[in-house]
Amino acid sequence: MTLKDHRDRHLERIAEVRGGRHAEEVGYPIRVRETEVVRTAMVGTGLLRLTLGGPGAAGFEAHSPDEHVKLLFPEPDGSLRLPEPNGSMLRWPRPSPTSREYTVRRYDPVAGEIDIDIVPHAGGLASDWAHEVEPGAVVHLAGPPGGLIVPHAYDRYLFAGDITALPAIARWLEELPRDARGWAFVEVADATQEIELSAPEGVEVRWLHRGDRPPGTGDALARAVTEVTVPEGERLYVWVAGEAGQIKPLRRWVRDELRLEKADHDITGYWKRGIADFDDEHDH
Repeated sequence: MTLKDHRDRHLERIAEVRGGRHAEEVGYPIRVRETEVVRTAMVGTGLLRLTLGGPGAAGFEAHSPDEHVKLLFPEPDGSLRLPEPNGSMLRWPRPSPTSREYTVRRYDPVAGEIDIDIVPHAGGLASDWAHEVEPGAVVHLAGPPGGLIVPHAYDRYLFAGDITALPAIARWLEELPRDARGWAFVEVADATQEIELSAPEGVEVRWLHRGDRPPGTGDALARAVTEVTVPEGERLYVWVAGEAGQIKPLRRWVRDELRLEKADHDITGYWKRGIADFDDEHDH
């Protein structure tokens, strides 16, 4: 088997899953890339877009709206500790390097650009850094380690989340077939955080305004989502992400009311109130 065969095996698997009936995680070969900042810009008032490019961005793998990369940051003493290639995987130093995980919002192979949308919050390592960073600055990123491949065979799709889930939801809506049907619910602070979305005509987008409530609190998102009626006999795919506690009722709803099979939903706690570097709580 040549290296090329080995390298393309995940592409064959992605095509198989996409042409099948159930969603599945597919791993890609993981690399560490040295990229540079091309520009930063606000998208609405709630997202700071970091655009990375340079020679290190060439050949980036992007196949799924929920794939993510780790931005690697120098340690407090200024040293940068990077994982090392280990076949198609990475060997991570111990203790783990300082990193933050983000959804890949867009990869443009022609321009050689990777967009990452960060939710700015005071005292956030990556958001403070992204606010200050100048074009030309070097950034190392690791991944994506793989992504969730969702076939276009479902009758309807339901997406829900807060602003941390918005980059992934925006990409889902762009990449769905134009005849797809379903719903997208996004909770934001107010109308200034709403962004332009390229949703298929048959996907109803609902913005929920949090107002003065702290992020990650209240049941408005769960209430709105659970009012959805799925037509009898239709196959539904559900993707939910956001604050771990706030999406708990939706885990129950998907399991007890919708009774979806494991492969037909993906529910992830992206963050938890009061915890700075929270590891994903994954359920699919």
